[in-house]
Parts: sequence; C-alpha cells; structure tokens
Amino acid sequence: MSRIFVPSSGPGDWRCLLADPEKHWVRRRSARTLAHCWEDTDGFPPEVQAVLKQHPALAEAEPLLIFPEWKVALPGGSTSSQNDAWVLAKNQTGLISIAVEGKVEEPFDKTLAEWKADSSLGKEKRLSFLTEILGFSSPIPDSVRYQLVHRTASAVIEAQRFGAQHAVMLVHSFSHNDEWHSDFAAFVSLFGHTAQVGRLVSATAATGLPLHLAWVHGDERFLDA
Repeated sequence: MSRIFVPSSGPGDWRCLLADPEKHWVRRRSARTLAHCWEDTDGFPPEVQAVLKQHPALAEAEPLLIFPEWKVALPGGSTSSQNDAWVLAKNQTGLISIAVEGKVEEPFDKTLAEWKADSSLGKEKRLSFLTEILGFSSPIPDSVRYQLVHRTASAVIEAQRFGAQHAVMLVHSFSHNDEWHSDFAAFVSLFGHTAQVGRLVSATAATGLPLHLAWVHGDERFLDA
C-alpha cells in the first residue's frame, strides 16, 4: 500500500476507494451515508464527539487525520481489515486510534463459526493473534461476528503502530432502529460490559492498552444525501 495520500475534495472521493463502487455507493447504504456525514463537519460528527466526551481520556479529542477505507494488515493471510474510516486523533492525553465501522441495515457479515468453516493454518494463526491482541484469555465464542473482532483489533494494531495511548472502535449506525445492535452487544459482553446505544464502554486490550467501544446513532438526514 502506498504511503502517499491526497486530501479529499468531498464525499465522492470516498467512492473510488471501495472494493466495488457500483455495488456499495448507493443512497441509504453505509458507505455513501458515512462519507457524507463525516465530510459535513470539520471535526468529528457531533454524535461521535458526544460519545467520546463520556471518558475523560477521550474528551476534547480532535481528528488529526481521517482515512476512508483504511486497510490494516493481519497475520495469517493476505486479506486485510478494511475500516470504513480510521482516525488518528489527539487530545491532552496523547494520540487516539479510532476504527469506524459504518452501518445502515447491513449485517456484520459472517459469524466466527461460518468464517472458520473452511479451516486453514492461516485462519488458525489469525484467530490466535486476534484473541491475544484483544486481551481474551479464553476462546472467542463461535456465535460472535468475525467483522467486529478484526475491526476492533485493527484499532489496537494501529494504536500500537502509531504510539497512541488509547484505541477506540465505533459502530456509526444510521439505521432507524439500530439494526444488528444485538450482535454488537454480544461482542461487548466478552469484555464484561453491557452495550447501550450512545454509551461508551471501556476495557483493556493486549499489553494493557485502554480499549473503548461504542455504538453511535448517526444523523439520519445523511441517508438521502
């Protein structure tokens, strides 16, 4: 992947970064909706800022850089974790790595059991890595959505790479009824917490890195942008 990036001139610049622009760049779908929402403000969308303010170490955070469709390499194969957006933010406590997963009505793809169905040494290596980096001492249940596992891990990986003091994984949902929140709640429960829409929960990942997770309800006016 190139280390050279150019500034965005608007939401349309996000389109060319998608794996399948024709399929995914559609009104009332997550890719287009998220792009319009994040391009509409100079910092964080208000609802995201409100959630970050719930933790003293994340309050007053400002985005330094925002990368749409940010790929994070994972061991055990060539497939990366492609974040809908990844943010390098900063406040008085230091740097913050934020992985953003946009949603409207789309599910979180395969469960861990479905992903493991065609088992391989590469997948075993990847799952072992993901389990360790997220700080789990026991196997991740097969019912958990694999996308949530590797997306959260990508926030931790980038925090380690950039020397950030905190890692955050946000689901930025524009679904009217917060579709698939139950899957997010099941994942959050692995850290010993109960998930609520608009509430930040905090845990600890590998090497003691503070890890925060939240489901943020986005401004639905961007669904038709």
